[in-house]
Amino acid sequence: MKNQNKYRKFQLQQKNIEALEKESTRFKRVYSEYENMSNELWNLENSTGEPVPDDFINAMILQTSYLEDEIEDWLIQFNDKKTETKH
Repeated sequence: MKNQNKYRKFQLQQKNIEALEKESTRFKRVYSEYENMSNELWNLENSTGEPVPDDFINAMILQTSYLEDEIEDWLIQFNDKKTETKH
């Protein structure tokens, strides 16, 4: 059984992400970079080949967390905007 990618934390918000990607090219680039980095990080942590230095993996984890924070901010603003238009 394959390990689940723990870096794919935004799967439940795909509809909002798709709407934001249509709305903003900047968000689309940020989210695309996040997906690429999280996939690569997961692959590195689960590979059986040459070991990768911890410093490199830690730097990737840090960068991925910065991207996650930015994506979360976008999603919060998007959800707030959606809530305001309903009232």
